[in-house]
Order: sequence, then C-alpha cells, then structure tokens
Amino acid sequence: MKTRARKWPKKAPKKWPEVGIKERPRTELASQRRIRGAALPIVLLIASMMLVTSAAWFETSLASARASANLRDALQAFHAADSALTLCVGAVVAGNAPVTAAVATEPTGWKFEPTFTSGAFTPIAAWPGSAAPPQCLVEAWRLSARPEAKGYLLTARGFGGSRESQAWLQLEFVMAGDKTEQHWRRIAARPF
Repeated sequence: MKTRARKWPKKAPKKWPEVGIKERPRTELASQRRIRGAALPIVLLIASMMLVTSAAWFETSLASARASANLRDALQAFHAADSALTLCVGAVVAGNAPVTAAVATEPTGWKFEPTFTSGAFTPIAAWPGSAAPPQCLVEAWRLSARPEAKGYLLTARGFGGSRESQAWLQLEFVMAGDKTEQHWRRIAARPF
C-alpha cells in the first residue's frame, strides 16, 4: 500500500472583506499597540488629578464650615457682652448695680479672675444659645480733674456657644449732674 502525501490547501492572502485592500503593514499594527498602551497612564493621570481636586475642595469646605462656626460664636459672644454692658449702664444709673470701692487711677480689678468673679453680676439670667449668661463688673473711679463727677469702668463678658468663646467689652461711664459721658472700647485679648 502506497501512502500518498497529503496536500494541504494553500492559504489565500488576507484581504479586507470585499474591498480588495491587502493586509495592513506591520509598522501600522505596532503603532496601534503603542497607542493602546498609552491610554492607561493617561486615564490614571486624569483620575488622580480629579481625586486631588476633590480632596482640595473637601478641605476647603471643612475650613469654611469651621470659620463660619467660629464667627457665629464670636458674634454671639459680642452681642451678649454688648447687651450686658447696656443693661449694666441702666443698673448703674438706677443705683442697683454692685460697685467696687473707688480708686484714684484707672481700675484694673477686671484683669484678675478672683476680683472679676467676686464682683461681677449677671444683668440677665440667660442669653439664647450662650454657654453662660453674660457678666458685668462695675468699678468706681475717682476723677481727680473732676471731683464733682462720678466715674465708673464697666467691664462686660459675653459667652458664645462654649465657655471658651468670649467677648470682652468696656465702657468708661461718667455722671456729672444730669449729664453723662460714655467711652466704649473693646478688649482685644482675654485677661484671664
């Protein structure tokens, strides 16, 4: 028995369907592979840029929220102190406010915590949203240039949402007969 050599059918050259275009050159295929490989780093770069941008926006919004909460506390403390100072003036004029002993120079008792806490009074029982009611200290002041006038240094402390947020205000109040003089000032730093 004779074995015959099998003849395999010849492969036809690859052509694009029905158009008659021969197969693509190898250089074109290699460049397409390089382009496809460049897509991943570009997508990763864009994704990381979006992540960094969103993180920055998040930090900015947190800082803004903290700043607005601190401003709200500071304004609440300021308005509490300002109202306490106004009520304190009314109590001094009416003669209802507790007053410390008169001194010849500008009073400094408000700078010391024991003096302030022992001599201060609360003109109102509570201030809405404050951690504590506002306080007022009235210190008598002898004016050597005007012996007929009564001078007072009024110091008010208002609180915000916490006891740490405080506003301090002062008023130099002088009564000479029927006339009154008021000189308002803000205390920049807490004395204690």
